[in-house]
Amino acid sequence: MEAIYDHIDHNLDILFVGYNPSIRSGETGHHYANPTNRFWTILFESGLTPRKYAPTEDFKLVELHYGLTNIVSKPTVGAADITKEEYQKGRTELKEKIEHFQPRIVCFVGKGVYQEYSGVRQVGWGIQNRTIVEGTIDFVAPSSSGLVRMKKEEILDIYRELNTLRNSVVAQKVK
Repeated sequence: MEAIYDHIDHNLDILFVGYNPSIRSGETGHHYANPTNRFWTILFESGLTPRKYAPTEDFKLVELHYGLTNIVSKPTVGAADITKEEYQKGRTELKEKIEHFQPRIVCFVGKGVYQEYSGVRQVGWGIQNRTIVEGTIDFVAPSSSGLVRMKKEEILDIYRELNTLRNSVVAQKVK
């Protein structure tokens, strides 16, 4: 199964970073394609998107100044199937992407994604105290996987915080 393409560009407000594509995403070639994944619903219900996008429209997020990538590009059944070597390679590649494209905010979709990327073990939700790439804001949000046991409203509150941060950052950009 092939890796799915990043949707990334310069001048992004938010770059969303997941663990890696699901098998369903690998089969379809689209991010967050598993029907149990709530990513597209969360973006809409938190106010980050004007409507609920379908996984087949993932490339359209760039029009909203959002990007999509993963720390590991290989599709697997779950994050437990990712090797240390794949994480190491992905960590390096992700840092290079962030340095090159310079998104304003990097949203890690899951604490574990940020832990793998940063090496930081104690991670809270929201803006992180230290950023890995200067000039970007690291933000940690809950995974959108259907396996996450947080209440939906709690998840939405964190993504609403991300939307508020985005609005603030965009307002500063306009000045």
